[in-house]
Amino acid sequence: PADTITRRFRYDVALVSALKDLEEDIMEGLRESGMEDSACTSGFSVMIKESCDGMGDVSEKHGGGPVVPEKAVRFSFTIMSVSVLADEEEEEVTIFTESKPNSELSCKPLCLTFVDESDHETLTAILWPIVAERNAMKESRLILPIGGLPRSFRFHFRGTGYDEKMVREMEGLEASGSNYVCTLCDSSRSEASQNMVLHCITRSHEENLERYEIWRTNPFSESAEELRERVKGVSSKPFMETHPTLDALHCDIGNATEFYKIFQDEIGEVYEKVNPSREERRSWRAALDKQLRNKMKLKPVMRMNGNYARRLMTMEAVEVVCELVPSEERREALRELMRLYLQMKPVWRATCPAKECPDQLCRYSFNSQRFADLLSSA
Repeated sequence: PADTITRRFRYDVALVSALKDLEEDIMEGLRESGMEDSACTSGFSVMIKESCDGMGDVSEKHGGGPVVPEKAVRFSFTIMSVSVLADEEEEEVTIFTESKPNSELSCKPLCLTFVDESDHETLTAILWPIVAERNAMKESRLILPIGGLPRSFRFHFRGTGYDEKMVREMEGLEASGSNYVCTLCDSSRSEASQNMVLHCITRSHEENLERYEIWRTNPFSESAEELRERVKGVSSKPFMETHPTLDALHCDIGNATEFYKIFQDEIGEVYEKVNPSREERRSWRAALDKQLRNKMKLKPVMRMNGNYARRLMTMEAVEVVCELVPSEERREALRELMRLYLQMKPVWRATCPAKECPDQLCRYSFNSQRFADLLSSA
């Protein structure tokens, strides 16, 4: 759009530049795998992780200059791995893996624009060329000289670097306050609270596109409520395929937010009350905040953040909260919940759980079942 300020690289040019930066690593990987250099001129596969996020308030605090939106959005990519299928071979061999995939050094910016990530129309217009370039590259090969020989690369794109807000934006879903709580399946809030364990990924980009067409055309002449139920929260046109995953930070934050509510409810013995008033709930929260501040120097926050979440989700914090919980049985249930949580946590914090914490990974399914049982019974 004419009235936005954007800096953008062509996707194929940016990928060429990133691959040339990895030239030495690729050649070293070939040598370490014992592959004949000249036998590996085709069959290279590159796995690309795409990320896009709002950068928050980037306004100049002083000085003049053009009036621009005070929010910015950055779209970037990371080369996660390079593998090769050598001539006459049947299996691909990985010759490069990014050791620090979350480092800003491996994350290459592709597009930086002054726009609010909530402005769906402008964001769509700016990112649409990236989608078109990416689709063209999916169907073609890149010939690039690496180590003195022209080699043929195919690209595979995984849009995993998006937070929930951006996934909903790109996949045309309602905002996070929606009754349809999940970006991976069709669960409503009530369904999700009934079933805490058995979930599977059912949403897809293609299905979201189909549902948008139903939303747009209303072929069965349904009421707004019936139509919304049919399309499961799709309300605008999806424009970029994502593969949403929950990153470790937001997993910590989401869990801590729920535990913060549980702590308040236990302090106020909510299980004995029919319909507690807003004032009662407020007093429970004040008691919890005061206790955490006095005993752990943990100041209340308006919105849960990573640092607060990490301090709250400890056995120390549970013991502090238990001082305000009257029932010994409930105190023990809280301690058990936190013990299970701390056993499961290394699995989602790890880059490769099978290598870094195999024991916790083996127990994860059992622990999560026990965790859900405790939550539903206590």
